[in-house]
Amino acid sequence: MTEPRPEPLNARAGTAPKNVGADEVRRGTIAALTAYMLWGFLPILFRLLDQAGSVLIVAERSIWSLVFLAFVLFAMRGFRDVVDLLADWRRMRVVALSSLLLIGNWLLFVWAVETGQLLEISFGYFINPLVNVAIGMILLGERQNRLQSLAIGIATIAILVQAAGLGNIPFVALGLALTFGFYGFIRKTVQAGPATGLFAETLVAAPLALGYVIYDLSANGLGVHSDPGLLFVLMLTGPATAVPLLCFAYGVRRLRLTTIGMFQYLAPSIQFLVAILLFGEHLNSTRLFSFALIWVSLMVFSYDSFRRHRARLV
Repeated sequence: MTEPRPEPLNARAGTAPKNVGADEVRRGTIAALTAYMLWGFLPILFRLLDQAGSVLIVAERSIWSLVFLAFVLFAMRGFRDVVDLLADWRRMRVVALSSLLLIGNWLLFVWAVETGQLLEISFGYFINPLVNVAIGMILLGERQNRLQSLAIGIATIAILVQAAGLGNIPFVALGLALTFGFYGFIRKTVQAGPATGLFAETLVAAPLALGYVIYDLSANGLGVHSDPGLLFVLMLTGPATAVPLLCFAYGVRRLRLTTIGMFQYLAPSIQFLVAILLFGEHLNSTRLFSFALIWVSLMVFSYDSFRRHRARLV
């Protein structure tokens, strides 16, 4: 779930755009569910690349994402938007900052998968919506109602309980939530489509990514690149990054904001199950209690969103 989230159309009203028929809503639902399911199972792909190392994986992911998106933009005739973005120095400065946050998020995500901390990844993306609310409060002066404040309070307790269960601060969870939260906050200031924006961000990171790949090849030889299977999986990190983004962008323009809001919990839920059932991570009673608290917090938060949406329709 480390991809740009474009602002839903007509988000203030919490509704899908007008004149969206039932077939479009159905296709939008399938697209959004596909995006969140792919993000949920993404750690399995990176676990297959353990021997490559997190830095090399992220470098390759940046390069192959750039290549894949170039084909997508060519097919969509979207390079004019890219040229316009690259020519706008003010927007590109923001893109450079968002690229830095995105790459940092990717590095932390892949490293956490490699070191068996998928439960912390799941926890981080569960608290991400509440981190977004907190960013709005601190940076934009947004006021929250009682239910939203209660949800944030319960989430804070959950983080403290998680810290007690780990024996230290859950740096991975907080790092993922904060980097992605600030990434989304900054990314929204750049008027660019999801494919265009991600292409520009990976283009900014490409020189460093390519430089590291060349360094790794010179220092360690072909390494994982000598294995056709691993090389293919490395190449898959490109479409695995871009396809969920494009599915999400398609779905979010055809669905209500409240529907998308409920779907966003699917990815960390899948990650939670993958961590326990496939990766064999241990979930002690303290950490389970912290997850229970965060689920309660999200229920309160979702109920408030649903309640306010219904009130707007009356």
